[in-house]
Amino acid sequence: MARVRIDIPTGLLTAVQIPVRISDINYGNHLGNDSLISILHEARVQWLAQVGYSELNIEGIGLIMSDLAVEYKNESFYGDQLTIKISVGEMSSVSFELYYQVFNQQQLEIARAKTGMVCYNYESKKIASIPEKFVDVLKGAI
Repeated sequence: MARVRIDIPTGLLTAVQIPVRISDINYGNHLGNDSLISILHEARVQWLAQVGYSELNIEGIGLIMSDLAVEYKNESFYGDQLTIKISVGEMSSVSFELYYQVFNQQQLEIARAKTGMVCYNYESKKIASIPEKFVDVLKGAI
């Protein structure tokens, strides 16, 4: 069986810290796979806020997640302080890839993920070009 393998590109956009809450814990007494996806979402929202945007307003354009891949590496537990590093991957005129690398406070890698993000005009209900100012943000990754 082929397994998902995610290679993290260079081009770090940010690193944010998010704690594992009790509501993130599943019946196996560790971070649930669904909760990890919510944590990735929160990390993306925090990064967008850092650069002055939201998922619904990037120079008047919104974002839609078109795909998601996750590679789970290790367990995480209640009280862990997770660091989520977000990097940018490939870009087209209307979409871009975000990569996530998740570590706990001991620097143990918990997970890797990739999301495909598509720019979308919610008023016209159509895919839109990535706003030029936002392209500059993505290309300015360190």
